[in-house]
Amino acid sequence: MTDRKAVRTIAAATVGNALEFFDFTVFTAYAAYIGDYFFESTDDYVRILQAVSVFGLGFVARPLGALLIGYYADTRGRKAAMTLTLLSMCLGSLLIAVLPGYRTIGILAPILLLVARLLQGFSVGGEMGPATAFLVESAPDMKTSRRAASWQLASQSFATIASGLLGAALSLLLTRHELASWGWRIPFAIGAMIGPVGLWLRGALEETLVPEAGDAHPPHILSVFTRLPVEVLSGMLITAGGTVLQYFFLYCALFAGRNLHFHALPALSVNIAIGAGTAFGAIAGGYLVSMVGQTAIVVSCRIILACTIVPVFVLFSHGAGFPTVFSLLGLLAIFHGAASGTGTGILTRLFPMPVRTVGVGCAYSLAVTVFGGSAQPIFTVIISHTGSSVSWCFYVVAMALFSTVPFLWMRKRLRDEPASRTFSDFQLSESIFHEDVTRRPVVVSCGAQGVGQYRDANSQS
Repeated sequence: MTDRKAVRTIAAATVGNALEFFDFTVFTAYAAYIGDYFFESTDDYVRILQAVSVFGLGFVARPLGALLIGYYADTRGRKAAMTLTLLSMCLGSLLIAVLPGYRTIGILAPILLLVARLLQGFSVGGEMGPATAFLVESAPDMKTSRRAASWQLASQSFATIASGLLGAALSLLLTRHELASWGWRIPFAIGAMIGPVGLWLRGALEETLVPEAGDAHPPHILSVFTRLPVEVLSGMLITAGGTVLQYFFLYCALFAGRNLHFHALPALSVNIAIGAGTAFGAIAGGYLVSMVGQTAIVVSCRIILACTIVPVFVLFSHGAGFPTVFSLLGLLAIFHGAASGTGTGILTRLFPMPVRTVGVGCAYSLAVTVFGGSAQPIFTVIISHTGSSVSWCFYVVAMALFSTVPFLWMRKRLRDEPASRTFSDFQLSESIFHEDVTRRPVVVSCGAQGVGQYRDANSQS
């Protein structure tokens, strides 16, 4: 694969994920304005809670999107599924950009806002599986395939940086009144306009799903749950810590404005530090995988975060200035990026090709729905009820530690099992939690042997 083709492949596969987090970061950063515009309550915290709750309800549609679009991708192809999800995401962004507010159409305003979020949730749920599977299957060798998945989180981080830069620019160019009345719509309109660029990028991709001879009957749509329940649960738990940490960082812009009393420009600018740190961590983690292993990176980074988040926010609560907040959040984000970027690669190795998209998508989406969708309402409620700017961090710490549990019990469960199993039984070729340098899993080859054929990763590309 040439460098130019590799760049286009990565850009095409990650544009949907980037658009997802661009919109999600913007929604969080402007939650106060959105709450004021679409809801009637006179209490500031209630309006914010209503806004982030609608944001969270969009996650309900994710598992359905992961299942239906994932099955479509596993039977019809990754490229077709990625085109469908991108169109749906752009439509949801466009709706949010043009919807009238509560004072204009009353109760229809929050209802239509919820419809737009459900549409986004459905498409985003279906995006993660095919895009990640495509990245891994497009890689020419095992080393590159493990690194490729980290670009999914890196793309989210670049989107966070973009939203932070745009938020800073809007804060400089517009007054607070202009931001509250119409300025918050601009990022969603820009998100909708990304669609044509993404479709152009994806239009030239080569399909990576080519069924093997004899696969006349594709797996049942629910096969991943009936044949690989432990793998689905493990993927959910691994993702849980990462998604709560991700929304913890996304919430920091709102937290900086409401609780640390930063002005709009510095509050929104923390997203730049968070995005840059996460992107650097994700890419660095992808390069370190071959040296220290996926398990070591995920577990060690999340333990470091669990030990440092509370002390850092205690420092913030004692009047830390913007440079300190900016720098420390960026540093914490590096560890988050390394852990979550590597964790995405682990999900792809849990599932074989016939159910890879459904498996990755459902494990990821179910975790994000349960833990990610509830994270920001939980943060808001904890801060509101305790009056403490540190209390919400304990929930984040608990989830970071909880997400390391699968690495313990999965390793024990699979320690004595064969390193190679039959593909037709939908089982793993090797435990990802018990790495052995003398054994390598079989991987999808996208070279001369043809996609869908399997080979030993020790062989030459």
